[in-house]
Order: sequence, then C-alpha cells, then structure tokens
Amino acid sequence: MTIKEGDMLPAETLRILGDDGSPKPVPTQEFFAGKKVILFGVPGAFTRTCSAKHLPGFVQHANDIKAKGIDEIACVAVNDAAVMGAWGVAHGAPGNVIMLADGNGDFTIAIGMDVDRRSNGMGVRSRRYAMLVENGVVRKLNVEPEGSYGISSAETMLEQV
Repeated sequence: MTIKEGDMLPAETLRILGDDGSPKPVPTQEFFAGKKVILFGVPGAFTRTCSAKHLPGFVQHANDIKAKGIDEIACVAVNDAAVMGAWGVAHGAPGNVIMLADGNGDFTIAIGMDVDRRSNGMGVRSRRYAMLVENGVVRKLNVEPEGSYGISSAETMLEQV
C-alpha cells in the first residue's frame, strides 16, 4: 500500500553516519516526533538527477524552507549510511539536510515507494518524492511520475509550505 496524505509514517529504523564514521540508528517515531519535516526520497546517492538537481536544490533553499517553520529537511535513499554521508558532504548537506540511509529499503517498501530497478543493475530503489511530515503524519505528498523531476523539488516544496 502506498502512503497517502493523512497517514502516519511507519515505525522503521533508518540510519545516519555518526561522527565516528559508524552508522547510528534513527527510529522514525523519534525522528519525526513533535517536528515539521520535509522528507524527500531519491532513487540513489550520486545518481544523475539526484546529484545535479534534487539534493542541491534542498541544500540551496534550506534556509528559506526552515524560515517557513520547517524544523528539519531530510533526504532518504536505499543506500548505506557511509554512501549517504559521503554524498551529503560532496553536496554541502551538513547543517542543511540530514542524510538518512535506508540500506535494506525497509522504510521505502513500507511506504510503498519502492521500484524494481534490477533490470538496470540497481536492485530495489525508491521512487522520487517529497513530503511534508508533521509529528509523524504526512500532510503533503508529491510523487514524481516515473522519469520526471519537478513536483518533488525544493522549489515546489518551498511554495507549498
């Protein structure tokens, strides 16, 4: 089942790269509790559109988005914490965007955003989307049609919050 506006995010554990270089668990119930968060999902770290537009847009507009009352901006992909951490550093994310790893795709599958990319040698990945989450509840959800980029962009989310 695909998550929709009004739904509570599922209880899953994501990971971030800790200061010591090891992955640290991030339970979704704790991460989203009592906060307004923009969460955007991408097919993969260091991939074409994700690196050229999606992550850089949120880094560039982070201050403007947070000025509208958003507590955190987070990016999630079906990659491990080390890859997400390195990708974030490469694009100036620290202090702007929290890089969440969904290495096994458990969160992505639980919200119905998984897509089979095995024919391209990429395994199971995430669809491209962005959502506004308030205290764990999805308030706005923008899911891109396959192969598109626009409605999940930082610019669109900035207009919608």
